Amino acid sequence: MFERPDSGERAILVHVDFPGESEPEDLLEFTDLVRSAGAEPVGTVTASRNAPDSRFYVGSGKAESIHELLMAEAAELVIFNHELSPSQERNLEKLFSARVLDRTGLILDIFAQRARSFEGKLQVELAQLRHLSTRLIRGWTHLERQKGGIGLRGPGETQLETDRRLLGNRIKQINKRLEKVRSQRAQGRRARNRAEVPTVSLVGYTNAGKSTLFNRLCAADVYAADQLFATLDPTLRRFDLPGFGPVVLADTVGFVRKLPHDLVAAFRSTLEETLEADLLLHVVDAHDPERQTRIEQVNEVLADIGASEVPQLMVYNKIDLSGEPARLLRDTNGKVTRVWCSAASGEGLDLLESALCEVFMPDQVRGWLHLSPGAGRLRASIYRTGEVLTEQPDPAGGWWLEVSISRRELDDLYRREGLEVTLHTDREVFNVAGAAQAP
Repeated sequence: MFERPDSGERAILVHVDFPGESEPEDLLEFTDLVRSAGAEPVGTVTASRNAPDSRFYVGSGKAESIHELLMAEAAELVIFNHELSPSQERNLEKLFSARVLDRTGLILDIFAQRARSFEGKLQVELAQLRHLSTRLIRGWTHLERQKGGIGLRGPGETQLETDRRLLGNRIKQINKRLEKVRSQRAQGRRARNRAEVPTVSLVGYTNAGKSTLFNRLCAADVYAADQLFATLDPTLRRFDLPGFGPVVLADTVGFVRKLPHDLVAAFRSTLEETLEADLLLHVVDAHDPERQTRIEQVNEVLADIGASEVPQLMVYNKIDLSGEPARLLRDTNGKVTRVWCSAASGEGLDLLESALCEVFMPDQVRGWLHLSPGAGRLRASIYRTGEVLTEQPDPAGGWWLEVSISRRELDDLYRREGLEVTLHTDREVFNVAGAAQAP
């Protein structure tokens, strides 16, 4: 067995095209993933095959070519843009005398670097252990037989079996801790539902600008960078939507093509924020020439986690790079379906806020309310619930308020006070109990 170095910065990349399966941009994204992991690509080997080779995935001839390039470039690591079986990894490592990593292992390594919160680290560790559980034999082939001789007889299980048992115990511990986290998240969602505070979840392909948009809307300081999977840990912040009130905005992990199933399973509690959201802001990189393909791939992941039925609002971000104007697009029913904006420059964010108001306030009304001098409690409730655009005192000591508020919320407030609301559509006046005309 070769010695595994602590780090392998110089890497050889291997990409195989299979008819009707791979897409041209796969290799570019793969290179970005490798750089995001901190490795330096020093060589790329491409090949075409009808099916993977059972022993080396790429065939013996191409494997020898990779070995020669590995030696010539003095690289320490070979990374495949595909999922390798444990036996294929073991055969390749034996041939190369170097570490071999597949796409799943690469993404897991990136996630391990990005995790900062306690929950995020647990989720990554769980995914890594699940992935490692099928590959334990690679590191323990010299200990598969029980030790013999006086003083060397063990408890009756091989070192490999002991390692598997310990790994299984650790997975159980992590699942219990994550279950507690899921329970806490569920409790938080129930509290928001009772308070009727809607949740908006940001979803989209990795590096579409979700965290930048999140920071701009919430005045937060979530880490954002021009790299894949810059943000891993889920973050929730209160966002006061002008004209509506408080909204909970959730920044989630970005999606990517062929996201490992172990990661999807491990990040279930994070993805539940998407599943339970009232609205998904599907952030798209408007500057990306492959944006339609990215949209389809995100929708596939959403379907996998059961979130395909959650309403979506498409947000085409980075118009400062694409050169497109800020605008709204509506369907035949007048409903907003797409918004073009720039999270970096702030252009078009007012349109996004307006679109969110339309989504959450389909019964929004705007007009004048007249309140008597004794309606101070009702006046305070209106300030808390709706948006007061203008306030004017009247000679009798009352108030005229120009408000923007949900009709349902307005009816609830008046019902609580035992009053009736009359809407004068010709003058846009809410007249309470025959009050005087609007100013």
